[in-house]
This record gives sequence, structure tokens and C-alpha cells, in this order.
Amino acid sequence: MTVQKKTLLIGGNGFIGKSLINKLIASGRSVSIVARSNFDDAFSEAVFYKGDFGDDEFIHPLIKSHDEIIHLAYASVPNTSFENPLLDLQQNLTPSVQLFLETAKQNKKLLLVSSGGTVYGEATKLPVSENHPKHPISPYGLTKLTLENYAYLYGITHGLDYRIVRPSNPYGIGQVPFRGQGFVATAVAAAKLKQPINIFGKTGTIRDYIYIDDLASGILSALLYGKQSEIYNIGFGVGLSNLDVVEALNNILKSYQCSLAVEHVAERPFDVKANILDASKLTNETNWSPQTGFTEGLKLVVASVFDH
Repeated sequence: MTVQKKTLLIGGNGFIGKSLINKLIASGRSVSIVARSNFDDAFSEAVFYKGDFGDDEFIHPLIKSHDEIIHLAYASVPNTSFENPLLDLQQNLTPSVQLFLETAKQNKKLLLVSSGGTVYGEATKLPVSENHPKHPISPYGLTKLTLENYAYLYGITHGLDYRIVRPSNPYGIGQVPFRGQGFVATAVAAAKLKQPINIFGKTGTIRDYIYIDDLASGILSALLYGKQSEIYNIGFGVGLSNLDVVEALNNILKSYQCSLAVEHVAERPFDVKANILDASKLTNETNWSPQTGFTEGLKLVVASVFDH
């Protein structure tokens, strides 16, 4: 008889976390969630702990009582990190490093969800593989890369059993719009509200959009089958500009007698111009592959907003 794995999901109250919970439960795991805010009670099979993972007295017994820790929590987005880089460091770096050290001390398994869109910086070659040079141009990306380096450090010095995933841009049903992340969610919501959407520059940035279910299954694949101390990109592998997204959205919105208008504004210095991820390493090592094409996924998001 196999013993049920106990998974501690830190930051499970967000968009990625809520999708990942379903995948973890379906895999036969016992799931506990840590978040600072009250949790949606839709996940009756999961146990919820409200608290700050940076509080050692709070997090220590939880790490001890679980087999594996997935670290999803992050207190800022690229825009807010650019405005206040010191706060970005204080809120994210210190508690995460403490978590890594505690996880290593207790010989537990860690999966760190990093950032595929910001740690590499401006791409010299597309699509971007895991060994591409890393020169972040935002405090957000720099802190994410620093966390990766601390995981590596504790792997070498304290035997931390870790894996790292770098996701591309997730989108899907339930993503909250107007948060500084999630262009698809914001575009669909703006169309519903009959508001224009800002595009930074002529066509906006080029991004690799992955449907949330595919991202969650990729994270689970890395947890289950990924190799110790390895890093894996998770992306669809296709680049779309913001304007491409708007055009695809407007094609779908025709059936709703609606369209989304665009307002062009100045480019931002911290936005990487193009980011497309090569996820072949994860595919080759775990047999994971994305299942939802962009048009299909976009139709699901539009229906979830416009049909309710």
C-alpha cells in the first residue's frame, strides 16, 4: 500500500494555486494550503492554514508535517516591484530564504515556482531555453532569479531537494483582471465593461500564453518526475503580441456584438520585448505537453465572462 503524499502549497489562494490544488488532489495527494487571506471554501478536500509563511513559529510545524512544499507565494508583480524595489525584496526574499533553509533542515522536497517571463531579460535567441543567459530588467525578475540562486546554494550547502519551474504567461477562467498581470483577463474584462485597453508601444510585448490547466499539469509533472536540482520552463512555445491577442479576442467577440478598443501608450522600461519559452526539456523528461491552444482557451475565458 502506498502512503499518501502530504503537500503543502504556499500561496495557494492565487490564480495558479487554485488550479494546481485540483491537480494535486487528483494525483492522490493530501493538500494543505497556506495563505495570508481567507480562502475560498470550494476545496473541501484541502486543509487551509491562514498565516504568514515568513513566521517561523507558524510555518515550522507545517513543513515538519508535510512531505513536499510548493512555493507559489509572491507579494508583488513587475509593475509594483519597479515602483518599490526595496519593498519587493523585504516582502519576498527574506521569508523565502528562511523557508528554503527550514525545508532543507527537515529534509523535505521543495518545488519553487519562479518566473519564465522575467528572469531571462531580453532574449538573444527565441524560443528561450533554460540555459539562456539571465539578465533581468525588473526588480521582480531579479528577485525571482535570486531566489533560484538561494535554492541552488542550499542544495549545495544543506542538501536541499529542490526543483524549479519557470512558467510563461498563464491565462484562463477565474484570473482576476486589472492587477498588473494577466493581459488576457484584463482585455476580456475591459471589453465587457466597454473600456479601451492600454497597449505599451505599437504592438505591445510578445508573450508566450499558456492555459492555466496546462500550467498546473506542468507544475505537477515537474514535481512528480522532474530531476533534483533541475530547472524547467513551462510554456506553449508560441509568441503573441498584445495586439495579436486583441485581434483574436475581437474575432471571438463578434458573436457577442462587442469589440475591444485599444489605446497606445509609451513603452515601459521594465517590460521585456519578447519572451517565448522552450519547454522541450520538461516534455522530454516527463512527457508533459500543453493541450489547449490559444484560440480555444480564449473562447473559454470569453464565455466565462460574457455568458454569466
